[in-house]
Amino acid sequence: MINPDNVADYAKQKENENYRFRIFLKNNADPKKLDEQFLELHRELFPSYDCSQCRNCCKEYHGTIPEEDISKDAAFLGMEDDTFVEKYLKYNRSEGYYETIHCPCDFLDQNTGDCVLAECKPENCRKYPYTDQPDRWGSLYGIIDSAGVCPVVYEMLERLKREYHFGPRAGRRVYPNDPCPCGSGKKYKQCCGRYR
Repeated sequence: MINPDNVADYAKQKENENYRFRIFLKNNADPKKLDEQFLELHRELFPSYDCSQCRNCCKEYHGTIPEEDISKDAAFLGMEDDTFVEKYLKYNRSEGYYETIHCPCDFLDQNTGDCVLAECKPENCRKYPYTDQPDRWGSLYGIIDSAGVCPVVYEMLERLKREYHFGPRAGRRVYPNDPCPCGSGKKYKQCCGRYR
């Protein structure tokens, strides 16, 4: 797995390739199968990854708090609602929700990497990067954005590229005697191109 400190740089280097891969998926992937593939990778990779050692998502994004959670979160921190909002939040009128004033998120404990809201952590934070949620086919821009923040999402995209035999030559014609893009070492006509 890529180091969290380097993921933005690696994703930037692969940005054009990732956008080409998005177009490839939009034209070739079955949306239900793609959801299953993301879910399988999510279940394989996240249990063995310690997010508290990374927390790039908390460092790169403003935390968002639904209005209906403010009282619960304020009570958890032993504060009045108004004080909680004044100290930590600003209202994003265009999106219709509260977000943390600062980035990194105001609720990130820099020493432990944990959220100080603990079990009151907002649902959108708990679900990030949403790779186990339905309709990933419709959210591929978000996945590409997340690959620059989350090492696990970066790894998912790289594995999916291999699974779909997508590589630097993708989008260009592969001739029968070319090496197969899947990396098998065989000629394309004797490997993935055999059934075309």
